[in-house]
Amino acid sequence: MGLLFQYGIMYHIDMSTETLPDKKARLQMVMKTLGPLYPDHRPLLDFETPFQLLVSTVLAAQCTDAAVNIVTRELFSRFPDPAALAEAPLPELEKIVHSTGFFRAKAHNIKALSRQLLEKHSGEVPDTMEGLTALPGAGRKTASVVLSTCFGIPAIIVDTHFSRVTKRLGFTHSDRPEEIEKHLAAITPRDEWIAVSHVLNRFGRNTCYARKPDCENCPVKRLCPESAV
Repeated sequence: MGLLFQYGIMYHIDMSTETLPDKKARLQMVMKTLGPLYPDHRPLLDFETPFQLLVSTVLAAQCTDAAVNIVTRELFSRFPDPAALAEAPLPELEKIVHSTGFFRAKAHNIKALSRQLLEKHSGEVPDTMEGLTALPGAGRKTASVVLSTCFGIPAIIVDTHFSRVTKRLGFTHSDRPEEIEKHLAAITPRDEWIAVSHVLNRFGRNTCYARKPDCENCPVKRLCPESAV
């Protein structure tokens, strides 16, 4: 067994012998501890419609949600829907989204996806992974955010925080988002995919930092293979 217990408390993890059922049990213990700390299972992006969440998530690539929220206040006040954004002058969009980084590509993508929504989806946001990932600038992470938040469709949302946390906890060893998604889906009940995504994301933002994780104050350090505690 990969999990070893003493008086009900796990004190050692042998990753070389941890089985899939072991991982499932350990993830449930992680969620039991972290779940109450992060009960909000929604994105930190500001939006009013599925279209606005789609655009915001595209803009959030390599940018913070807080910075995107500042930009979208102006963006959505002027171009709130696909019809308006599709007709927006590209230089104007570039100016508005400049602070999010990669502004030329992002401005092009949000304008192009708006046109595609009008031409192929009657202005509506698709509710399938295939339909969403066919849109300019929308990858699996963007699609998973929209599907889970706007349509209640279970999805594993793999972003930089989720990837870092799941690797440190030993639930995956992959750097590829699709593989990480598969590994976590295999040890998580489908009706918990959305919760796991947001809880581990928030944990990564607040404790399991990229450069200096706060292991000393980590509430799940006894469940983490990387912890020396």
